[in-house]
Amino acid sequence: MRPILLQGHERSITQIKYNREGDLLFSVAKDPIANVWYSVNGERLGTYNGHTGAVWCVDVDWDTKNVLTGSADNSCRLWDCETGKQLALVETNSAVRTCGFDFSGNIIMFSTDKQMGYQCILNYFDLRDPQQIEDNQPYLSLPCNESKITSAVWGPLGEFVIAGHENGEINQYSAKSGEILKVAKEHTKQINDIQSSVDLTMVISASKDCTAKLFDSTNLEHIKTFKTERPVNSAAISPIMDHVVMGGGQEAMEVTTTSTRIGKFEARFFHAAYEEEFGRVKGHFGPINCVAFHPDGKRSVPERMVMSEFITLIPTFPSSRTDQHLNTTVTPDRLH
Repeated sequence: MRPILLQGHERSITQIKYNREGDLLFSVAKDPIANVWYSVNGERLGTYNGHTGAVWCVDVDWDTKNVLTGSADNSCRLWDCETGKQLALVETNSAVRTCGFDFSGNIIMFSTDKQMGYQCILNYFDLRDPQQIEDNQPYLSLPCNESKITSAVWGPLGEFVIAGHENGEINQYSAKSGEILKVAKEHTKQINDIQSSVDLTMVISASKDCTAKLFDSTNLEHIKTFKTERPVNSAAISPIMDHVVMGGGQEAMEVTTTSTRIGKFEARFFHAAYEEEFGRVKGHFGPINCVAFHPDGKRSVPERMVMSEFITLIPTFPSSRTDQHLNTTVTPDRLH
């Protein structure tokens, strides 16, 4: 198979997201454009235009009807997936760092950064009540005074949000009462990413402390730890096998002074039960920003952060440990 090159961003990618069926791939970057692609051939279907700053997060609801984006232009926007029309705009006092739909697609959550004198706030909006959007008044707003939220996902049944913080804590925030249900303090440094398993029973966190950790999403019980030599920017759980993929590497500011061998820029595959590394995808010359598994479990997509952003789907050869499943990596074609 030949690599598929996706060119659609001028700056480094911040997040990608597959829809539930896996036929569409949504990408956002530090430019103001959100893109949607056919995942099978890399064809760009269109863009969502309206943001004026870097777009930090993106999510799509379960039936691929609406798309949600959060940006550094102090706004969170709701889009019609098919037409690209902006359906709703929620303005905030600081940059929107994380966002997401619950499983029903009726409730959205997003968190804002702690900056310019404003504290980090986790907001919940019910899309079934248009008045909340018009008045810019969420039905629940939770201030996070101690440490800002850096990544967040919905828990099972939409009962709570699991959020990772700058100080390494992971908290469960109730979507009804707003109280903190559970707290996990397993990481020692900032959490860069949190992703759920396909059945929402587990979450995996990626941290600057050079580890990724697997948790039970209901009680935040620590299950497994996967160790590397460099900060981990993202980690994802395979939907069909006991595998996790991790991406990271040396800090971006130090990339130009580091060889690819020393920088540890590979996408690394670990066995979820034995915590053993069984494979790597080499060739990256910069840190990996984010990783994601295709819903069919046969492809994984690491995102690269470089000066000029490209996404390339590159097949890798399966090994005996991966049960002959095909893994796919995303990497830029070249630097300009």
